[in-house]
Amino acid sequence: MKHSTTRWARIVALLAAVSIVASCGLLPRLGPNKREIYAGSVQREGDAFIVSINDRVTRTTAVVPALGFSEEFKNAGSLGSDTIRAGDTLGLTVWENVDDPLLGAGAGTAGGSGGPATLEEVQVDGSGFIFIPYAGRIKAAGNTPEGIRQIITAKLEDQTPDPQVQVRRIAGDGSTVSLIGSVGGQGVYAIERPTRTLTAMLARAGGITIVPEIAQVTVLRGDQTGKIWFQDLYKHPEVDIALRGGDRILVEEDTRAFTALGATGSQARITFESQSLSAVEAIAQVGGLLSIGADPTGVFVFRNEPAEIANQVLGRTDLQGAQRMVYVLNLTEPNGLFMARDFVIRDQDTLYVTEAPFTQWNKLIAAFTGSLGAVGTLTSTTDGLLGLASGG
Repeated sequence: MKHSTTRWARIVALLAAVSIVASCGLLPRLGPNKREIYAGSVQREGDAFIVSINDRVTRTTAVVPALGFSEEFKNAGSLGSDTIRAGDTLGLTVWENVDDPLLGAGAGTAGGSGGPATLEEVQVDGSGFIFIPYAGRIKAAGNTPEGIRQIITAKLEDQTPDPQVQVRRIAGDGSTVSLIGSVGGQGVYAIERPTRTLTAMLARAGGITIVPEIAQVTVLRGDQTGKIWFQDLYKHPEVDIALRGGDRILVEEDTRAFTALGATGSQARITFESQSLSAVEAIAQVGGLLSIGADPTGVFVFRNEPAEIANQVLGRTDLQGAQRMVYVLNLTEPNGLFMARDFVIRDQDTLYVTEAPFTQWNKLIAAFTGSLGAVGTLTSTTDGLLGLASGG
């Protein structure tokens, strides 16, 4: 009888201890519950605004980063393949209708008496000039091969009868762009007739090597920078800008990401897989809600919202600076999934799903039964040892 009374006393003490643990919130869990989150609201002297998601909220917060080129980028005309720039290389051939030409054998790399004289790789200097024997120093930058041909012809006519001049433009240092990042072949490429635009140059470099949906293309031109989604280059041909010598082109993945915590299939930092990402897509991307532990009425999105959007969401005009906002989704409502489909997740958002109330109860029961079993085992062992001792 004494042993039985002692055993029940231990059980009662264990129940009291478990009750204390449960009331103090010391049982293991994934994070705060709904009650604790709501307790941190501004309405309850906290520092976050808690807002239930509806159609008006989804429209107000549907902000997707707008990427595009400035008008200065878009209005820059395509460089003609004949436009000469400093750093370009030219090739010239001159025919003279005389037996003893000015530019004969020894003046060029080829030719002779009565034959053509060829001057290959004539470099346009940094000031935009070239030098031609008997024609002198000629301004080439900003001109065309035809314009240069006429200038050289006019200068040679005073010294040789009826000269015939041909001028060819060869791609040079003054008409190149550099491509780096996630492209098939990084390097420096000349702007030639087939590669005057951004898409053509990307194709020349072997295309992109990342998923098109999250590829961003940045163009640096002097002190200007423009960025655009790769897919928009093909959806909107008007943004396929003309290139300029010295442009630097970078192709990289979208760096936006959100964090998933709580009763979801995966707790991690997740990168975006498309230009826009809805709440339901974000939930699916992390493996959905835990079927045995998630509370579908407690899906929260934590965000630092710019003041202009926060004021619109809350119907106010007095808020200044970024505001802590907690958006709430209830997937059990008739239109809950529609709200989740329309609500846009943004960069640096935290998606948090609370545990269902019965999950904590199950943990309490598990703690109770596990501890009770341990106590029972210990009691049986103790009783056995006492029995052996008394029999001995």
